[in-house]
Amino acid sequence: MKPILALLILGVFLSCDKNNSDRNPYLQEISFRFPLNLNLPLYSPLTNTGNAVYIGNTAVGTRGVFVINTGFNSFLAWEASCPNHAPNNCSTMNLKGQTVTCSCEGYEYNLFTGQLMNRPDDGKRYHDLLFYQATYSGNTVIISN
Repeated sequence: MKPILALLILGVFLSCDKNNSDRNPYLQEISFRFPLNLNLPLYSPLTNTGNAVYIGNTAVGTRGVFVINTGFNSFLAWEASCPNHAPNNCSTMNLKGQTVTCSCEGYEYNLFTGQLMNRPDDGKRYHDLLFYQATYSGNTVIISN
C-alpha cells in the first residue's frame, strides 16, 4: 500500500504546472523567418565584426530587430521594442554603436549580451532584450523565431 501511495504523491508533484516566470509579459513571441543578404548595401555593415544594423521590416519581430556581427561568422539578433514596457509610440529603441536605448525611460542595452546596462536598483523586475535566432549560411543571415 505504501509504494502505491508514494507513487501517487510523486505523480501529483510531477504533474503540477510550473508558471514560467522568465516569460516577458510585455512582448509577444512572434514566429517569423527573415533572410538578410549581406551583399545588399542595407545589410553590408554586418560584414564587419562589431557592427550592428536595425531591420525595421514589419514582418520581423514586434518593432523590428537589431542584428550584430559578433565575429567569426557569428551573429546575434534582438527585438527592437523595449522589453520593459508594452509596445507604444516610444518603445522602438535607437541604435548607437553596440548599444540600443529606449527613448521612453532611457534604458540602455548591450547588443553583445542583451543585458540592461543601467538597471535601476529599486527592487522591481526588469527584463533583458528578447533574443531571436540568427543563423549564418553562405552570405546570408537568417533571423527567425
